[in-house]
Amino acid sequence: MNIHTIKSVYFIGAGGIGMSALVRYFLSKGKKVGGYDRTPSELTHKLSEEGAQIHYEENVALISDDFKNPEETLVIYTPAIPASHQELMFFRQNQFEIQKRAQVLGMLTQTEKGLCVAGTHGKTTTSTMAAHLLHQSHIGCNAFLGGIAKNYQTNLLLSDHSDYVVIEADEFDRSFHWLTPYATVITSVDSDHLDIYGTREAYLESFRKYTSLIQPYGILIIKQGLELQPYLKQGVTMYTYGTDKGDFHAENIRIENGEIYFDYISPLGNIKDIQLGVPVYVNIENGIAAMALAQVAGANAQEIKDAMLSFRGVDRRFDFKIKNERVVFLSDYAHHPAEIKQSITSIRTLYPSRKITAVFQPHLYTRTRDFYREFAESLSLLDEVILLDIYPARELPIEGVSSQLIFDQLRTEMKKCICKKADLIDLLKNHPTDVLITLGAGDIENYVPQIYDILKDK
Repeated sequence: MNIHTIKSVYFIGAGGIGMSALVRYFLSKGKKVGGYDRTPSELTHKLSEEGAQIHYEENVALISDDFKNPEETLVIYTPAIPASHQELMFFRQNQFEIQKRAQVLGMLTQTEKGLCVAGTHGKTTTSTMAAHLLHQSHIGCNAFLGGIAKNYQTNLLLSDHSDYVVIEADEFDRSFHWLTPYATVITSVDSDHLDIYGTREAYLESFRKYTSLIQPYGILIIKQGLELQPYLKQGVTMYTYGTDKGDFHAENIRIENGEIYFDYISPLGNIKDIQLGVPVYVNIENGIAAMALAQVAGANAQEIKDAMLSFRGVDRRFDFKIKNERVVFLSDYAHHPAEIKQSITSIRTLYPSRKITAVFQPHLYTRTRDFYREFAESLSLLDEVILLDIYPARELPIEGVSSQLIFDQLRTEMKKCICKKADLIDLLKNHPTDVLITLGAGDIENYVPQIYDILKDK
């Protein structure tokens, strides 16, 4: 089926952050778009306002006739949807063209120049930053992002003249193996998704295979020092990057009055006095990777410098809600031990003498089982931890696996507690707060507005 000639597109799991970007893409192309999602959200309501027909009950009878012609309809589903899903079974039984989200993005990288960002963590911020740099430049880009870019309040950017497409390359379910990047960044290869991969060796092998998919004479930009031996096609150029090491790196880093400045060193041309629009330390590294992709695509030095300053970040990524001398409150999507360590280290760099408290909601039973020691090690860098119950997402409970596993491994002398989600707001009402961060990829974000209301009066 030709992606450009289909008349209608039906999404199973329409409200996911990655799926919703494709919903918006096909709406922009004038297609009829509909779909199912399990629960309504702010994002699904926006998609409905933009023209998508979305329902929330798993029911074939609710599928509009607009999406019942197999010759004209493409069905796209997310790997989180079970094979027993009634609507998915209906489309399979009636010989519809059915593809994963990653397959559709893969088709786009065959017709446009894919600028992809892969890695255990850092993908969303780095890819959104790269998309912003290009969107603000004379080059332009299309972009399918894994978060809502604050500059645009969307996860989809479109260009009427650029042949570049920025894509977050997700290793979950080996989704990134559908892509054929022109250039890619690899930010990290810390083990994750071991429920899918089984072993670290299999996880690394998956990234090796991904590097083999880079187009001939394409470009690999890889974090300095990663435990990864790439498989590269003929003519592929490999660069390294890092905060202070690599072909692309920073020098003369200055932190002044809560702002971060540095000089960008690059084989494609240095840029002095970069200022970060979102001044957290980890964004030096994310920014270097994003600037490298922007330079590869042809953005010039002044365009890059201006856009780095105007970048406003991504919802739920170092997302400052309150920032003053009395109280600081931010939310972060970090849900892997390495991400959490990076997040806490960045906050500590900005606020070295203040008390830092985190509310952490573990994400997935399998991830907690596999990494509870590492979670505790990262969280022990805090002054205080409030642990919530595990957010199950797509999983059923595992006997013996709970937040208690993490709690028992935390530093003995630190302040810590386990709190039921329903009791969190009452706990925080009478809690002395200096710097507070919510961490996790589950529904902890739903409590952020209430926490904001409590803290803004302080």
